[in-house]
Amino acid sequence: MRIDRRLLMHFDWVLLLLLIFIGAVSILNLYSATYPMRGEGASPIFVKQIYWYLVGFGVLLFMTTFDYHHLLRLAYPIYFFSLALLILVLAIGDVRSGSQRWLHLGGFTFQPSELVKITIVILLAKFYEDRSQINEFRLRDLWQPMAFVAAPCLLIIKEPDLGTALTILIVSSSVILFAKLRWRSLLILVIGCLSVAPFLWSMLKEYQQRRILTFLNPEMDPLGAGYHINQSKIAIGSGMAWGKGFLKGTQTRLHFLPEQHTDFAFSVLAEEWGFLGAMVLLILYVCLIFWGLNIAKNSKDKFGALIALGVVAIVFWQLAINVSMATGLIPVVGIPLTLLSYGGSSVISIMAGMGLLMNISMRRFMFQ
Repeated sequence: MRIDRRLLMHFDWVLLLLLIFIGAVSILNLYSATYPMRGEGASPIFVKQIYWYLVGFGVLLFMTTFDYHHLLRLAYPIYFFSLALLILVLAIGDVRSGSQRWLHLGGFTFQPSELVKITIVILLAKFYEDRSQINEFRLRDLWQPMAFVAAPCLLIIKEPDLGTALTILIVSSSVILFAKLRWRSLLILVIGCLSVAPFLWSMLKEYQQRRILTFLNPEMDPLGAGYHINQSKIAIGSGMAWGKGFLKGTQTRLHFLPEQHTDFAFSVLAEEWGFLGAMVLLILYVCLIFWGLNIAKNSKDKFGALIALGVVAIVFWQLAINVSMATGLIPVVGIPLTLLSYGGSSVISIMAGMGLLMNISMRRFMFQ
């Protein structure tokens, strides 16, 4: 494969360095979150995440080797392939803790719902690129993109995985809004969503309703639904300004903090590194988000701009929701923090998205 030398000249080193820094913080934090109480060395989860990151950076580099415009003709096949994987999960997927979300692929497991976050962005970018001559979209123009989004969301809710379905819905809405939806149509859509809120409440499972009620009143069930939020806030608050030190967080070491390597990885970091460490991490994420928005702004076509915006939206919304969840600002919804929380499927899918982001950044100078 022949690679144009101009692409190498415009390689996005800033984006790569930001990802390396965030990855290093993630690995260090995961080592602490999974460190055995008796100090028996690194956990298998920690070692696996290192492998996932190595594979993830390989995927990132691979995603820069082709012109992203080829995805215009592959968008629908990729989308329907991801739907097929979701159906396969419901048929033969692994069941863990009451959820059926994983497929066995050789010697490892994969969560197809993570892949959907990227494929739905590509599909919506293709949909609006094909209609780039339309200046503003009305409510009646939304039935197709809403159907594209609804199909995977319903399958993912069936698993059940409300957090991932919510992420896909919010990210898709961000892309649709960026594609210039009329404000009047947006207002009607918001009013319509609020009007069906009671119906959506009745569709939630009992434990999901309990989480929301506990968020409104954490003391209602401090040892049950309120336990996660209370322990997370204790961990973050006890870190204070400078933190307790690496491997010295009591909530983490004594395993009072639930899901400390996934949903509450941020709480582990805040306890051990304090406000200063948490701010350093958040600054890295903010730099990544603004750099991605700059790539979207400078993209020479709508397709690239929408893909870049969608990838940035995934990072932004998972960051905002996870940190708000860990600090008790919103109910616990089970959304991990991008690249910080443990998860091979998440790392691979996000790195694929970052590879597309770098692809768009490198080729903005070559668009004819």
